[in-house]
Amino acid sequence: MAHEVRNRMRFGVFLPPLYRPSGNPSWDLERSLQLAEKLDALGFDELYFGEHHSGGWEIFGSPEIMIAAAAQRTQRINLGTGVISLPYHHPFNVADRALLLDHLTRGRAIIGVGPGALPSDAAMLGIDYTTARERMEESLEAILALLEQDGHVDRKTEWFELCRAQLHMKPYTRPRPEFLVTAVASPSGPRLAGRLGLPMLALTVSTPAGKEALAEHWRIAEEEATKAGRSAPDRARWRLVTPMHIAPTTAKAEDQVAYGIEDSGEYFFRDAGILRNLIESAGLPPDASKTDVFRSTGMGVIGTPQDAIEHIEGLQETSGGFGTYLIMLQDWADHTDTLRSLELFAEYVMPHFQDATVRREENWSTFQADSERAIEVANEAARKARETYERSQSR
Repeated sequence: MAHEVRNRMRFGVFLPPLYRPSGNPSWDLERSLQLAEKLDALGFDELYFGEHHSGGWEIFGSPEIMIAAAAQRTQRINLGTGVISLPYHHPFNVADRALLLDHLTRGRAIIGVGPGALPSDAAMLGIDYTTARERMEESLEAILALLEQDGHVDRKTEWFELCRAQLHMKPYTRPRPEFLVTAVASPSGPRLAGRLGLPMLALTVSTPAGKEALAEHWRIAEEEATKAGRSAPDRARWRLVTPMHIAPTTAKAEDQVAYGIEDSGEYFFRDAGILRNLIESAGLPPDASKTDVFRSTGMGVIGTPQDAIEHIEGLQETSGGFGTYLIMLQDWADHTDTLRSLELFAEYVMPHFQDATVRREENWSTFQADSERAIEVANEAARKARETYERSQSR
């Protein structure tokens, strides 16, 4: 009987990062690079570095620099920007850096783009945050033109200009490195992704509203692709992100995240209204712990590998299917426990979705079923060997 054939699901980590402001920033950066080495060794497929400029927690000012450093310490894992805030940069510079990373990593760079997550970042740069999505769209169109088109590119908008612009080199990856568009709450991300034929990176799946929007976002992307005369989006290239920490038991996982979940939760739930609504919708007491909020609302996993499997299967059902699951690391546990959580994920969760153990388990079942006969054969072989030896000694 033929086996069902399905795509190999991919897994990765999304590292905004979320490091407490009281920590040593040099060590925080170093452990991020050590994490890249660990994920590469464990067989994870992707690792994303964020871009933020305010707040004290998310301290990667340049995901491109993080990728360049991590690429020197890794061999196979793909390294992504999660994400470049396009309104903060001239599109020519973004295209040039993406091109350079594509060559330096030999095609392992993934370029995630978005409008910018923190209004405080835009404020420091004197940018009207209400124009961010429009600027992102204008920038992304120019970047793709620079990477894909031969000849020169001329563009002029209210905030940037390209005059006979041309990059030095063609991309290492043809026709260009993979680009991802963030899909948050509004339909602007899915609309842009569908129109330009780009995959989506769903960053708000950990909220109930974000989870509910998944199917709608996919519908919008499909409709926009059709309008633009493009083929339907490929679900295998859709990335979904939620927080997760696992341990051998739920009690141990909860004990480990007690290290930092309250502090991290204060930043994650910096909109007090959202936190209050989550607590009320889950029927929790007003003073509920952040652990209870994450677990009771299904926003993420604090539990066992089996809990992680059920969570991802639930996302597959809710979304209609996607190809890559990314763990958003929240710095809930200490460094050692975080690494152990990732080891458990690689050991028990990833194989479940990649059919990695199917033939081993089939072989073991066959071996067990045939074990009695195998023992008889082995004993018969040993008996014949003894008889042969005894005959040789009697001559």
